[in-house]
Amino acid sequence: MRDLPEIKELLDELDHQPADALEDQDLDFKEWNTRSISDAVSLVIEMAICMANGGGGTVVFGVNDKAVGRDRAILGVPPEIDINRLKKAVYDSTDPKLTPVFKELAVPEGTGRLIIMQIFPGLPPYTDTKGRGKIRVGKDCQPLTGTLRRRVMVETGETDFTAIPLDGPVNSYLSPSAMERLRDAASREHASEDLLNRPDQDMLAALGLIRSGRLLRAGLLLAGTPDAIKEHFPGYVWTYLRMASDTDYSNRADGTEAIPIAMERILDRIMAENPITTVRQGLFHFEIRTYPEVAIREALTNAFVHTDYRMHGPIMVKQFSDRLEISNPGGLPGGITPENILRHEPVSRNPTLVDALTRLRLVNRSNLGIRRMYHALLIEGKEPPVIIDEGEAVRVVLRAKELSVPFRMFVAEESKKGRILSVEHLLIIQYLLRHPEIDAVIAARITQHSMGDVREILSQMELQFGYLKRGGTGRGTYWILRHDLHRRLSAPGHPERDRRIDWEAAKTRVLSVLK
Repeated sequence: MRDLPEIKELLDELDHQPADALEDQDLDFKEWNTRSISDAVSLVIEMAICMANGGGGTVVFGVNDKAVGRDRAILGVPPEIDINRLKKAVYDSTDPKLTPVFKELAVPEGTGRLIIMQIFPGLPPYTDTKGRGKIRVGKDCQPLTGTLRRRVMVETGETDFTAIPLDGPVNSYLSPSAMERLRDAASREHASEDLLNRPDQDMLAALGLIRSGRLLRAGLLLAGTPDAIKEHFPGYVWTYLRMASDTDYSNRADGTEAIPIAMERILDRIMAENPITTVRQGLFHFEIRTYPEVAIREALTNAFVHTDYRMHGPIMVKQFSDRLEISNPGGLPGGITPENILRHEPVSRNPTLVDALTRLRLVNRSNLGIRRMYHALLIEGKEPPVIIDEGEAVRVVLRAKELSVPFRMFVAEESKKGRILSVEHLLIIQYLLRHPEIDAVIAARITQHSMGDVREILSQMELQFGYLKRGGTGRGTYWILRHDLHRRLSAPGHPERDRRIDWEAAKTRVLSVLK
């Protein structure tokens, strides 16, 4: 990956040699096709896929790579070319989705501007939406043939930045306080005592974090000193901001500590602004925080585990009066989107790091962390988390909502009956507390299930649980909350008035009155 100052220096070299001689595995120069915008955009998409499959890199558009001399080589990109449209074109035309970073570079030659496309390393293989793709091999983009495709998929170590070994004595990297925090956190989750009682290096070796006597980067993230982490992860930092408004903050903290210490420091600051509300209702006694601690821990863990540590950017926590935002560098990996995150098979950007944390029982390899975060919020009658893929980052938003006492009591009582409500059940009920009715299409969207699966869930909630009542027929079938449950859970609005008329039921009512 080349930054703008480095590219400017390379452009000066064009007076002495063609751009082709400056190209490398992670750098290419391309002339902009002024005769056909469609062909020019297709080249942008092709180069984005090529670089992503080759480990990331930089493409400079607007340069003839055969000419010598800045005036002859730098032709530029027309001013009407919008970089936001290019970004959208790449995103819409790639699978999995790619979101390059585009920048403009002003130059005195040609049209006066070059366009720089930065492609960060991801989890290949990438293709266009028709399954075609190329891969960067040296200075060339070669077709992503079956052999190359298999190699990309098998050689996962090439994409796991946390699996790279470090030179030097292992002890020189380790922080005793980080090791202590790591053991404490794993002990709370009932990790193996045999594992936790081992000496530091033996424990790290058992976790797969020391190989052939060398500490891996994942081990440094979990047990390293701040100085060592800064040296080997120059882009890593966490930042906590207590926001006074959308633009100003009243409190700030930053750090580069190992993950166990970083999470503890951040969590302490969040919880200090996350007061407890005590609710007594009959036999039930609830101590409820604005943000459930389980949801916060899961969001923080996901941020640290799925960060792209090759990118420069903070793991950012912003605590507003009405919401908590947690973001990390790197988009959602491996085909995961906000629309399928509840159901997608787990994909890890940092397999070595995840494997160690799994053995310590600090993360779950089965993608249950997201569901736990949803469940912790939904059982209190609060909104589910909002997950936003911003291309270069992922942002999780937790809304500060008051506890719904009737809803929390309902969940507790159902649990005592042996009926544990799933995330899908909770999402459907919460939707029906805000809307008059639901059909299979909407239920499939909010639960991220197939139409067939969601119809089974709705039927179970109707026939087995007795929560729902069916209306309509065929494709017009819909479900509503039973009137008594709607009233009990104190949904806004009038449960009778806000629903569509079931004419057969209305006819029966009228006849009963006339009698």
